[in-house]
Amino acid sequence: MKTVKRLSQLLRSLGNGTNHRVYARMHPANTRRRLILQESALAGYQYHRAAAIWPFLQVGEKLRLKREPCNPHDPYAVAVWFRNEHLGYVPSRENRTLAKLMDQGIPLEASLTRLLDESNPWRKIRFRVEMLS
Repeated sequence: MKTVKRLSQLLRSLGNGTNHRVYARMHPANTRRRLILQESALAGYQYHRAAAIWPFLQVGEKLRLKREPCNPHDPYAVAVWFRNEHLGYVPSRENRTLAKLMDQGIPLEASLTRLLDESNPWRKIRFRVEMLS
């Protein structure tokens, strides 16, 4: 809960020091800001469907994050999906904050930021996770 409060405070402070009323007039209420939370390598590339759908992936494509609280290997597991294909996971050393935000219903968006055709599965796919405000 403290993490969400801190993120909310940070988002409120993102007005470049301008008066919030002036900022509200400049940016309509329906305009959403994005806060980049992290950029990560994809974990589990070699164990899921990422290799099979590699030719269909493009930088900028939207990904779907799916929380897996009952995952037997990691209670903070966050799966990464492209359309209906399970690509892999957010690495376990980087997933705790995202899992807690998702558990609280905070909307997160993910997208592909890098695709490298190389043998090391940890270097093949990178993705960015953003929080909408």
